Amino acid sequence: MGETRKAFWEGVRAEIPLLLGVFPFGMIYGALALGAGLSRAASQMMSSIVFAGSAQFVTTQLVHDAAPGLVIILTIAVVNLRHMLYSASLAPYLKDLPLKWKAILSYLLTDECYAPSILKYEETGIKPFSHWFVFGAGLALWSNWQISTALGIFLGTAIPDSWQLDFALPLTFIAMVMPALKNRPMIAAAVSAGVVALLAYGLPFKLGLILAAFTGIIVGTVLEGRNSPRRTS
Repeated sequence: MGETRKAFWEGVRAEIPLLLGVFPFGMIYGALALGAGLSRAASQMMSSIVFAGSAQFVTTQLVHDAAPGLVIILTIAVVNLRHMLYSASLAPYLKDLPLKWKAILSYLLTDECYAPSILKYEETGIKPFSHWFVFGAGLALWSNWQISTALGIFLGTAIPDSWQLDFALPLTFIAMVMPALKNRPMIAAAVSAGVVALLAYGLPFKLGLILAAFTGIIVGTVLEGRNSPRRTS
C-alpha cells in the first residue's frame, strides 16, 4: 500500500508544474463555451466526459458556427488522433494491466499526463505499482480541468481580454517538450518545427502548424536514420 501511495503522489507532483499553465486555459474554455451558446451544464459536462482541451475549443467554435453534429464528431476524432500515438507509446508498459485499469488510464490520458508518464517509464522501466504514477498525474490534471472550467463558466464574460490568459498553453507545452529533448534528432526536430511555425504563421486555416509538424517529423526521422547505422557499427 505504501508503494502504491508513493507512486500516486509522485505522479501528482510531476503534474503540478503543468497544472499552472492548464488552469487559465480551462478558464478560457469555460467562458468561450458559454459565448458559443452552450449551457452551463453542457459546458461543464464536456470537460468531464470529453476531457480534451483542443477538441473542446474546436467544438465550441463549430457549435457557434452551427456546424452539423457529424462534422463536429469527425473533427473531434481527427484532432484527437494523436492520442493513438500516446497509447501506442505507453502500451508496452501497461499491457499486463487488467482491462479496468486500461480503461481508466486511457480516459485520463492527455498531452500533459503522457509527458511525465513516458519519461518516468523510460527512467525506471515497468514496476508493480508504476501505473499509479500515470493515474496520479491524470487525476491531478482532470481535477484541475474541472475546477478551472467551472471557474471560467462562473466568471463568463467577466474575464477581461487584457488578461491574455492564452499565453499559458504554449508555455505548458514548452515545459512538457524540453525534458524530452535528449539527442540531436529530437532537438533538430523541435527547432525546425518552431522556425517553420513562426515563418508560416500567416498562412490561412492554421496551415502553418501542419507544415511545422510535418517539417519536424521529417527532420527528426532523417537525422535518426543517419544515426542508426553509426550505432549499429
